[in-house]
Amino acid sequence: MIKIAEVFRPDERELWLPIKQCGVKYVVGGFGLQPRPDAGPERQPWSYMSLLRTKTAYENAGFELAVIENRPPMEKIKLGLPGRDEELEAIKEMIRNMGRLGIPVWCYAFMAGHTVLRTSSTIPTRGGAQVTGYDHELMKNAPLTAYGEVSEEQMWDNLKYFLEQVVPVAEEFNVKLAAHPDDPPISPIRGIARVLVSIENYQKLLELVPSPVNGIGLCQGNFTLMTDDLPGAIRHFGAQRKIFFVHFRDVRGTPAKFVETFHDDGKTDLLACLRAYRDIGFEGVCRPDHVPTMAGADYGHPGYTRIGRLFAIGYIKGLREAVYRE
Repeated sequence: MIKIAEVFRPDERELWLPIKQCGVKYVVGGFGLQPRPDAGPERQPWSYMSLLRTKTAYENAGFELAVIENRPPMEKIKLGLPGRDEELEAIKEMIRNMGRLGIPVWCYAFMAGHTVLRTSSTIPTRGGAQVTGYDHELMKNAPLTAYGEVSEEQMWDNLKYFLEQVVPVAEEFNVKLAAHPDDPPISPIRGIARVLVSIENYQKLLELVPSPVNGIGLCQGNFTLMTDDLPGAIRHFGAQRKIFFVHFRDVRGTPAKFVETFHDDGKTDLLACLRAYRDIGFEGVCRPDHVPTMAGADYGHPGYTRIGRLFAIGYIKGLREAVYRE
């Protein structure tokens, strides 16, 4: 059965207490992985001892750490810049330590120059709640980033180099690599190509460096903008055993202009998606993502406020119970 998780730091008691009260047992690690320049190797956030203390902090709060979604610095890797091999060494060490500690999935992203991008976080939706959204028209006059223009060919070359370096380590230590989509799934943005923007490109990713550990972080809000048949995409990649982690969310619109939605108010048949996960035998974790900011939201930031998350957890639990009892 698909498992429900949430993302938070181990010290976010304001959030993890109500999440635990909702019956959630799994956590997606939301802790920082920025290097500590004045600290030695044992005190870096990806060291064995640092990850051990983080893992036990979650366990002491009653959760199981199922996925790490934060990343050490990767900009030089993504752009093929000098110093990328040093960044790769930190990532390899993190993967080794994840394996030693039994943390099974790392969700990485390969968006260069800018990561998840939205043009507004105050779009009104049902009942006056506010959601985030993206309008590519508003970005047409945005300046290039400091990195200038970067082609799709360059991004694919850099992604292949990254995978060739980390996949053997992940295989050895039994850690699955779940690639997050480029968000929004449109290319280029501010001169930098984005390659994980389509079903076809995800298949290319899997074939770039074939391995049982090279797979997908299936963020439904992005994938439903890539295809009109999200349940079919789930079955396609599920048949290859390549879905390692799920962001359970929904949107309305197109890659060039979309808004986030309540889970029961988007463009996707989420019940059909749950049936697809059931039918492919997916037993990993999903977590709600990019929830509306509801009235009375007193903790969190746009897309991650507490009340919206609790609504989402309840909705997903209801869908799951309906599907798995069929």
